[in-house]
Amino acid sequence: MARRSTDDPQVPHGSPSDGPRHRGKTGGGTGGGRRRLTAEDWAAAALAAIGEGGLAAVAVEPIATRLGTTKGSFYWHFANRDALVDAALERWEQLHTEAVIRTVEAEPDPERRLRGLFAHASAASAADPLEVSLLATAAEPRVAAALRRVTDRRVGYVAGLFAALGFPAAEARRRGLLAYTAYLGHTQLGHAVPESLPGGTDRDRYLDSVIDTLLCRG
Repeated sequence: MARRSTDDPQVPHGSPSDGPRHRGKTGGGTGGGRRRLTAEDWAAAALAAIGEGGLAAVAVEPIATRLGTTKGSFYWHFANRDALVDAALERWEQLHTEAVIRTVEAEPDPERRLRGLFAHASAASAADPLEVSLLATAAEPRVAAALRRVTDRRVGYVAGLFAALGFPAAEARRRGLLAYTAYLGHTQLGHAVPESLPGGTDRDRYLDSVIDTLLCRG
């Protein structure tokens, strides 16, 4: 994120369009009560736009409209559109990978952690088209770089779970990659042909059967 300083000659001193920087919320009366927007608000809105329309949907004016502000707010926090895209992709990495890993780490048993992670990730991706949208724009260098980082992190983490279950390093890596490709295939199919996948308790049994297969020792 390339947040401009107040000394940047391209940014006029004083208040941006979403309110003075020294205020949290505007007071009562005729001043209104609009919350001051943050760079995180812009990144979240940009990420939502990517989920809805791909990278092409990240445009400053439509996102400003979504947030109920103007371009002045954007330039208060970001130098340009590329900086906003970077912030949105960083948010995706943190919320959809690092935060998920931190959550499942609360489970001490690696097999339960593996099953819980697969179930959680599959359910989350079924409800949100974001990952499918990112995969569809993988030719864009910024998205490609983020996908590489996230893929390495996710496959490495899952491989670590298989290693903790006693598989040799090379085999753990292979099974981690198989688990991740199963997840991606499930995600893609869930958005393209959702009726082809089981639902309800059948879905839970199906996901468990995938892990059972990956845990099978030949």
